[in-house]
Amino acid sequence: MTAPPDGVQATTLVDEVRLLLDEALDAYRDDPDALPVLRAQRERLDEPLRIALVGRVKAGKSTLLNALVGERLAPTDAGECTRVVTWYRHGSVPRVALHPVDGPRRVLPVRRADGALRLDLAGTPPEDVERLVVDWPTAGLAVATLLDTPGISSLDVGISARAWELLARDELPVADAVVFLTRQMQPEDLDFLARFQEATGGSGVHTTTITVLSRADEVGAGRVDALLAAQKVARRMSGDPAVRALSQAVVPVAGLVGLAGRMLRHREFVALRSLAVAERADLEAMLLSADRFCRDDAPVPVSRELRATLLERLGFFGIRLAVALIRTGVSDAGELGDQLVRRSGLAELQRLLIVHFLRRSAALRAATAVRLIERLLRQRPVADTGPLRARVERLQIGSQEFVELELLARSRAVDGPIPPEFRAEAERLLGAEGPDPADRLGLAADAPPEELRAAALAALDRWRARAADPLAGRPAVDAYAVLARSCEAAVATLDAAGSGSRAAQPAP
Repeated sequence: MTAPPDGVQATTLVDEVRLLLDEALDAYRDDPDALPVLRAQRERLDEPLRIALVGRVKAGKSTLLNALVGERLAPTDAGECTRVVTWYRHGSVPRVALHPVDGPRRVLPVRRADGALRLDLAGTPPEDVERLVVDWPTAGLAVATLLDTPGISSLDVGISARAWELLARDELPVADAVVFLTRQMQPEDLDFLARFQEATGGSGVHTTTITVLSRADEVGAGRVDALLAAQKVARRMSGDPAVRALSQAVVPVAGLVGLAGRMLRHREFVALRSLAVAERADLEAMLLSADRFCRDDAPVPVSRELRATLLERLGFFGIRLAVALIRTGVSDAGELGDQLVRRSGLAELQRLLIVHFLRRSAALRAATAVRLIERLLRQRPVADTGPLRARVERLQIGSQEFVELELLARSRAVDGPIPPEFRAEAERLLGAEGPDPADRLGLAADAPPEELRAAALAALDRWRARAADPLAGRPAVDAYAVLARSCEAAVATLDAAGSGSRAAQPAP
């Protein structure tokens, strides 16, 4: 995953929050419990965003993590390492460290086999492991640290509780954002997201949660059009008011196919091309079961071992999709890989992660820090913190980024302050489709500056007029005022960019 850098406004917000943390560190200098938490939070402010992948057992979390990174790092079997929380973060050299519940960190050997990282706990029982930390030199981890979690519905109550504690505990959650994987949203899933919302401040969780309809190819029983059926299910799910209030988006993803697309080898493409030119009836008969596909006397010029590899890496749906794409003209491994990534839903998930998480990562990290300070002031009050409390309140009220995140969350609730007929435009202006003026105004990224400015001014007039409507209720008027300020900020950004461009032009 890659994302453009945070803008100047976001950098200013982080600087303000850093000063708040310094003031809090001074205020709690004699509190041995609060001090290390604040120090860790200050370091966290400058780290990449932490995104946790959460879901039930066998939801496909590890496979999706590998697909997002573009390498097979997370174990996908049912081994002991899938029962502990594992952090995957960018590092200059490969390293694996085990952090026990009690005792010092231990560095473990780095082992790879068949192109995949092999993790083990070196004899430590999973219940005695706080977390594994994998540092890996890959661009896929440069902008975000990914947390792979045990299934929240594991039959092992202790292991299941580990994921709940990590993300929905009373203390500040470890993750800044969540990708929630589900095959069918259950009441327990909504309960988890509601608890995450409560743990992260009581509002705004939908802005830090994306729901993935995982193993989406199974919705259509592995047919080549399975993703179309999954998209319909995802649309129905996203229209559920309970889901809408707790999740930014619902996207279907066939993680195994997406991973195969990112790691497709030329040898595998050649084998798939051989399958594509085989007799259709023979291939369809082979695709009825794993035994038929991998039998020794299969009527195709592809070895049994290579067919088994294809089945492991793509599944039946992936093989059917790849064969169909080759038959319609895909002619090389690079093009096929790109098509598999797009059609698996992985490309759309990557886009959503960039738009909703990575491009506003500074604001999300800052919000995490402010919630910590606010919680300490409430739960562990100390003397002479009145000025700090006032600064926290001023930042929460005065920071347009925080106000937008809060309103964006409330707008999706059933009783939200923005009428349905205005909601789509409002959410876009609040940054739901991206933070840049073009994103907020619904225009192309390469739209001329004068067109962008005219659209921003027109939107500003509309929201000011709505705020002045005597029939509008107070919650709506307050929301319209926030939206007007978002329009003003867009105009200011465009004017500043125009001034910079003119200043950069050489004198005649």
